[in-house]
Order: sequence, then structure tokens, then C-alpha cells
Amino acid sequence: MSKKTEKVIICAALAGAATMKNQNPAVPYTPEEFAEEAAKCYRAGAAMVHVHARDDSGMPTHEIARIRDTYQAIKDRTPELIVNLSSAVGFGKTSEQRLAQIMEVRPEMASLNTNTMNFSLIDRSTGTIVLDYVFENTFTMLQEFGKAMESLQIKPEIECYDIGGIDNTLLIAKQGFFTDPMNFNFVWGVAGGQRFRPDAFVTMVHALPENAVFTTCGVGLDQFPSITMSCLMGGHMRVGLEDNIRVPGGDLAKGSFEQVEWAVRIAASLDREPATPDEARKIMGIRAS
Repeated sequence: MSKKTEKVIICAALAGAATMKNQNPAVPYTPEEFAEEAAKCYRAGAAMVHVHARDDSGMPTHEIARIRDTYQAIKDRTPELIVNLSSAVGFGKTSEQRLAQIMEVRPEMASLNTNTMNFSLIDRSTGTIVLDYVFENTFTMLQEFGKAMESLQIKPEIECYDIGGIDNTLLIAKQGFFTDPMNFNFVWGVAGGQRFRPDAFVTMVHALPENAVFTTCGVGLDQFPSITMSCLMGGHMRVGLEDNIRVPGGDLAKGSFEQVEWAVRIAASLDREPATPDEARKIMGIRAS
């Protein structure tokens, strides 16, 4: 009898706050474009999509009506999918703007950032600073965002750009409002965070609390090495045009769905298969849609 294949959750981050159509024309802006790309990702093997809504010009928006329209367009087209909304929204948004849209739309899952940090765009070939920004995430915000999400049964996806994010979360978690299992996402390759290193990855996994679920994403060239290591270590995988506009070999991705297809191949090579959305809900402990 063959052994049971372990399921891996594949998430597709469709746009982010910075990737634009002039970098890759497949980046969605309108609710209809988000819905179409999300459906393609689902068919390719994704159980979840991560969403930063955009206005028609492509700028990230905190406007609740637009975020709700984008969320609903995805759910109308592919009701099975888990939709994970960003609580970061975009550059320069207030904590009130960031949280209000989560509380109004009430997705099944939302991102929860863990520390204040540099969050910049830098040309890695020359070191030239393109955008310099401080991403504010105080302990008070970690506490209040986390409490608000949990009070509405919105499962927090705890974003860790280095091991300090885990330590910050575990300190606040002593208050007892986080429900098990806690879900962590390791983020690699942001200018201001840490580059992907296998030894650092192992250290972060070992720092997690008991029964925690972890996934990972990587910016640019860190994307595919980091998701491969996550899959190898029993974690889960995030791909998508928010993080990387290309596929292995350097060609522009036809969409986030093409990166999902690559993630499925990587998982198969490690004897794991994509979780369905309902299987992902069970693994992550989030409420049914």
C-alpha cells in the first residue's frame, strides 16, 4: 500500500501594493480582472488567494467599497476559494484605514504584520534606492488588529519578515486571544527584511509554537527556492505576481496561475499534492465560508 500523500496549501498573491502592469501586464486592477485571475489560480491548484485591491489606475486602495467589490467578484466567480485580504493595504495608509476594511468585508483570513521595519524598493543590481518607506506595525497594532480579527473569526495570517516577528507575536500571544492553530507566513527578500537562507528558515521553523502552521513567500529570485524549502519541511507555499513577475528561467509569468502550476510541480516532486480549499480550512483552523 502506498503511503498517504501529505497535502500542501498553495496560495496565490495576485497583485500586492507595488507590482504594476508596466512590469507584467497580467497584474489585475479591476474586480473583474481579480476574479478571472483567481479562478485560473484555483483551477491550477490554489486553495487561497491573497488580495490587495486596486483602483482602475492600478494604485492600491483602502476604499472599502472597492475592496468589497473585488472580494465579492472573486467569491461570485469561485466561491470555493479562501480569500485572504491584506491588512497592509498600501503605502502610507493609517492603522484605522488598514483595519476598517477588514472589519467591514470580514474575509475568512487576513494578514497580520508583526514589526515596524524598512520596506523599500532597491535595485539589487546597483543598490540604487527606488522607494524608501517605513512600514509601521507597533505592538499596539499587533495586539489590536489581532484581537479584532479573532473577535470576528477572521483567522490571522501572521507575517514574519525575520525571526523577530515570531518573537513579537509570541510575546503578545501571552494575552491569550490567538486561537490554535496559529498560522505564520515567512516573507523573504523584501528590502528591509531578510534574504532567503536555508539555515535561517530552519531556525524560524524551530522557533514556532506547538501545532503552528507555516507557509512562505519570497520576493523575486527568493520565491521558488523558499517555497521549495517550505514544502520540503512540511510547510505550505505562496506564489503570485505580488512577489515575483517571472517564472523559473526568467520569462514573464503569464499570470499568478502559471506560478501556481510551478508550485504544483515542485510539490509533486516532493510527494505532496495541493490541498482543496476545504482541506486548507481544516489545516489552518479557519471557519467555513
